[in-house]
Parts: sequence; structure tokens; C-alpha cells
Amino acid sequence: MAVAVLHVAAECYPLLKTGGLADVVGALPAAQRALGADVRLLLPGFPTILDGLVDRQPLAELPACHGARTVRLWFGHTPDSAMPAYALEAPGLYDRSGNPYQGYDQRPYDDNHRRFALLGQAAARLANEGIDGWRPTLLHGHDWHAGLMPAYLRATARQSGRPAAASVFTVHNLAYQGLFPAQKYGELGLPDDFFAIEGLEFYGQFSFLKAGLFYSDRIATVSPSYAREIQTPEFGCGLDGLLRWRATDLCGILNGVDQTLWNPAADTALPTNFDAERREGKRRCKALLQQELGLEVVADAPLFAVVSRLTEQKGLHRVLGGAVPLLAQGGQLCLLGSGEPAIEAAFKALAQAHPGRVAVRLGFDEALSHRLFGGADVVLVPSRFEPCGLTQLYALRYGALPLVRRTGGLADTVRDASLENLADDSATGFVFERCEQDDYDAAVRRAFTLYRQPAAWDQVQRRAMCCRFGWDGPAEAYLALYRTLRE
Repeated sequence: MAVAVLHVAAECYPLLKTGGLADVVGALPAAQRALGADVRLLLPGFPTILDGLVDRQPLAELPACHGARTVRLWFGHTPDSAMPAYALEAPGLYDRSGNPYQGYDQRPYDDNHRRFALLGQAAARLANEGIDGWRPTLLHGHDWHAGLMPAYLRATARQSGRPAAASVFTVHNLAYQGLFPAQKYGELGLPDDFFAIEGLEFYGQFSFLKAGLFYSDRIATVSPSYAREIQTPEFGCGLDGLLRWRATDLCGILNGVDQTLWNPAADTALPTNFDAERREGKRRCKALLQQELGLEVVADAPLFAVVSRLTEQKGLHRVLGGAVPLLAQGGQLCLLGSGEPAIEAAFKALAQAHPGRVAVRLGFDEALSHRLFGGADVVLVPSRFEPCGLTQLYALRYGALPLVRRTGGLADTVRDASLENLADDSATGFVFERCEQDDYDAAVRRAFTLYRQPAAWDQVQRRAMCCRFGWDGPAEAYLALYRTLRE
């Protein structure tokens, strides 16, 4: 009998997207369903999620809790893959304009602990009681928003005396931990003894992420290298000891990309389509992108692109520090993203200082991101750390060679254009070791050198576009992980 899986997450493409988490939640369950698994989603009822569900219908009224006067469970399907999905309508908690996690002042909502406690508790309720004739045998939580789900499973099992449903918790980024003051712990409705070192307590606060790591049956991260890195003090964010303790339950499964949505041969966001064997369209995409962004339309000027959240993690201070040398070598730079105000301001100032050479678009624009990958020659991903990264996977698919730091999923997916890798036709981009300006600048110079050798550039670009990081492999790997909990 197929395993019945409930994926629990805060966002899902195309209903709601603030980052790569939504892409994963939008694609992984669908790939598992295609392999025969009985898979559904549970999402918070943010307005865009509720409005986007197809054939939405109310299922049940849930007990008021966590400050919500009314909680209603809806059922529908996602608009792209027709994935069955539940959404929790709790207007007092979820019906807010703007970002789902923070206000217009860029500060997280004070009641985020209650907003996402409801998500975890509702998931446990579905596992324990079922709904409308369906009951999951395994819950799969994603990132800190779903971190309390296995804790509620454990607490309910202890109270009822019945075994808890199995649980898997995927860490998409260990740096985002869902930390809250200890005095708010009583609002969660969890046992008092769960607030302990062997539990949710984390340096005097409580952590949703730690709850997921401690109470889940299995832990996954989004790349093999990141699974190893987070067991070290450098990348463990204070949780490396717990992760080493749970090392036998921890694995890294590399993310994939939706190869139908991200396909330059059929992408409707591109002005001209192309593929690995017929790349003439990419040159036209570049020229039209330069024109759209107000850059000088120069065919032989290497176009470097950044498509990213603008945070310190992403190493964008290296892009800023290396911008003048990059321009001096004849390159152009374009950026799409939003995030920390200081980084936004620095890139805006750079664009103002170099009109026609630097273009900056602040915000989120899905169609423009496709055109950037379609037109760029190089995509810059100089992250301090990167659990998996989807940007470099999109870049590979579109023949925009990734320039990355050797860390996490970047190390697992990009092969450096070294002499030996060029010789055996395995090179797909540019990789540097240390998050230092000299290392980054040297990688940029190597990109210019290769660009000025058309035959070698074409070889690497073709190899990059032939890389395949679809969801079939990750979906089967997760199903295999689930089976370890049934043996």
C-alpha cells in the first residue's frame, strides 16, 4: 500500500513564494505523487494561498487556539499540478497584507510563534484523527515553520498512549531557526518538560527548528555537503552538537528543479527559445535583456547576473567589492532581488554610478528572473554558505555559467572550469574556495578568460545545459527514506 504523506510548509509555488522553499514544496510532492505515493499538502491560510486553491471547499471547524477565534480547514488543489492541499483559515493569524512573516517595517510579527504553532498542531491533529476519510501515516515538515509538528506528535502520543505517526523534517536553511522568548513558551500548549536542553530550549529561548531536529524520526537537508557541514561549529549555528548526536538519522538529499517550468526550449517568459544544441536564441535573449534593463547593447560584453535574496549569507559584499574591476574588464552587471536595506542601497548606488553598465531591479519578478537566466552569460552565487541553492541549477539549465563558492549544494552541483575538467569535458562553471575578495575576483577573471575563448566557452556552456537535476531522483530518495521508518 502506498505511503500516505502530508507535507507541512509555510509556502508553495505557485500559491505563495518568497524563496526557494516554495519551489521545493511545489515540486517534490508532485514528483512523489507521480511515483505512486499518496501525497497531500498542509499550508497556512495566507490570503494568496486560500484565493489560489482550485475547487476550494470547507471541510471542518477546528477548536479555537493560539489566539485564533475561528479556525477552518479548507480543501482544494494547487493550480499547476492539481496537488491535493489543505489550508488553515485563521483570519486573526494569517490574513495580513504584505510579507507572510514580517510587517512593512521588516520586523517579524510578534505572534509568529502562535501563527506557526497552529500549523504544527493542526498537522498532528490530522495525523491522529484523519479528515474526510484520509489519514496520513507520515508527516514531512519543511523548515522552522513546521518545526513544532513532531513535538506535537510526540506530546499527543504520550497523552493518548498510542504510537505517533512517523515524521521527517527537512532543513532548508539552518540559519533560520524560529527563535522566541522563553516567556512565550506557555502559549504553545506543549508539556512543560519539553522546554529543556533535550527538547526545544535553546540558550534560554525556544527554537522551532530545534524542535524539528530533536523530535522528528528522520532529518534531511537539501544537499549531501550541507548535511556534513552543519555538523561542524562553523556551519552548525549552535546546533552542531545535536546534529552530530543525531548523525545516524541525518541525510542529505539534493534538491531538484521543475524541468518543465525551467526549460529554455519552451519557456514562455523568454523572447526567443533555445536549447543545448541550438543556442542562437540565447544571444538574442541577451541583446533584448540588455535593452530591457537599459544596458548598452554590446554582444561581446560578458553579462554577469545576480538573482538572489539580498542577505549577508549570499556573499553579495564580494559582488559589490569586485564590481569596479568587473566593469573595468568590459563586463556588465545586472541584479534582481530584495532584502536587507543596506545591501539594496549599495546596489542602487552602484547602478547610479555606472549607468548603462549596471542595472538593478529591486523586488520579486518571476518572469524577469527567467529572462535574466536566459540572457546572462554568468550567474554569480558567491554565498558564505548555501544549503542547496536553486539559482545555480536554473543557471546551468539556461547556459548562464554559475560562478559559485565551494560550499553546500553549490559544491555538489557545479564543476570548476579547471584545466583537467576542461580536458575531460566535465566543467560547468567557476568555483572558488574561500569567501574572500581575492578568491572571488580571481574566479571572475577566469570567467573573462574563458569567455574570450569561444570554442572553450561553447564547450562548457553546452555541458552545463546538458546537466539534469530533475525531481525524480530526490522524490525517490525521500520515498526510500520513508520506507526506513516502516521497516
